[in-house]
Amino acid sequence: MTGRRTTLSTTLALALAVATAGCASSEPAASSPESSSSAAEPDLAAFGIAGLSGAEAVDTLEAVPVAERSTDLMASVQSTALELTTPDGETSLPLPEDLFYLSVAPYVEQTHPCGFHSLTTCRGELGGEDIDVEVVDEATGETILDETRTAADNGFVGLWLPRDIEATLTVALDGKTSTTSVSTDDDAETCLTTMQLT
Repeated sequence: MTGRRTTLSTTLALALAVATAGCASSEPAASSPESSSSAAEPDLAAFGIAGLSGAEAVDTLEAVPVAERSTDLMASVQSTALELTTPDGETSLPLPEDLFYLSVAPYVEQTHPCGFHSLTTCRGELGGEDIDVEVVDEATGETILDETRTAADNGFVGLWLPRDIEATLTVALDGKTSTTSVSTDDDAETCLTTMQLT
């Protein structure tokens, strides 16, 4: 009976961690500057990202259909690194020094709070929709991005933007639009779920 209770407690703790990770927090994940991984190195091959760079792993995991996303992997996009946690351990993959990953989930009716994007648990409303995206550098007026992007199955559009800029982001779908200012410095959040299309 004690063994069952311990297993149940462990399962509930893991479920709570999954439910509160990434989308529910605006605090960055704690990581050690001295080391990019824990003593136990997780096996990333099972998740299709072994040997990939941080940017490649982000793009790969963002594209996985929701039904195929593993519950054994937590993947949190911080401003400068991708933090990965599996039952085997934890590791961190650095992201490009000159690029910042912002994952945007525009919505019409329903959204959720989000600070640092979880590639495995965050869900948006508009999965598979073709969304017009424009990004303009506020300092120079330069248009950095102006194209139609298809939201991933999880409802997010992933944007690799120049680091250390302030920009105006506009998204549009079916005649509805939303505009906001975004930052891409090292203290910026990587998940944006407040853009309501009206």
